[in-house]
Amino acid sequence: MDNLQKINCIEIFRKAYERRYTWKNDFNGYQGRCTFLTNNNIHQGSFVLGKDFKPNIHNIEDEKIIKSIASQLFEVCIHRVKREFETVHSENKFNLLKNSESGIEMSVSGKNQGDKYRVKNDCINMVYRKIHGTIIEIFVEEFLDTGIGILSKKYTSQQFDPNTLEASSQKLEYEDEFMKLGTDDNWILNSRTIKYYDQNQEEKTQKFIFEDICLLK
Repeated sequence: MDNLQKINCIEIFRKAYERRYTWKNDFNGYQGRCTFLTNNNIHQGSFVLGKDFKPNIHNIEDEKIIKSIASQLFEVCIHRVKREFETVHSENKFNLLKNSESGIEMSVSGKNQGDKYRVKNDCINMVYRKIHGTIIEIFVEEFLDTGIGILSKKYTSQQFDPNTLEASSQKLEYEDEFMKLGTDDNWILNSRTIKYYDQNQEEKTQKFIFEDICLLK
C-alpha cells in the first residue's frame, strides 16, 4: 500500500499528456492528394486541410467516401492541437486504480467523472472516455517518438453504450504511418490502415493514403 500511495497520478498523467506530439500554434494546415482503398475499389482525389482544420475533399463524387476521408483528416488534426494541461484538466482529479505491467491505471473524478487512463513509460496507452454520449475505449500497442513528441502508431478503438456497457461498434484496428514535412518538425499522417470484422465475421480493410503533401502558408 505504501508504494501505491507514493504514486502521484496527476503528475504521471501530466507528464504523459505533455509528451504528446502537437503542432505549433502557427501551423496553417496542409494539402495534397488522397487515396481511399476498400473492397478492391480505389477512389482518388485531392484535399485541403486549412487552419480551421475543416477538411475539404475535391475530385471525388461519392459523399460517403468524401465523409470517410474527411473524418480521418479531422480526427488526426484535433489530436494535434496544442491545449495546455491546466486548460483541459484543471477540474479533474486522478485516482489510482492499479499498477501492473501494462501501466498505471487511473480513474478521473470531477469534471470528466468516469473517464479512465493508463500510463506506461510516460505514454498514455489506454483511454476510456465518454464523448458525445458514447464511451470510447482505445488501447495503444505502438508509439512513434518524433523527438519532439509521441504519436500513437498502432492501436485499437471501440465504442460502448454508456448505460449497458455493451459494445456498440466493431473493434477497429488502426495502423498509422507518418512523414516529416519541412524544416520545422511537422509530422503529417501519410497513411492509415483500418481493419475490422463485419457482421459475417469476415475481415475488412480500409486504407487511406495522403501524399504529395505541402504545407499551407
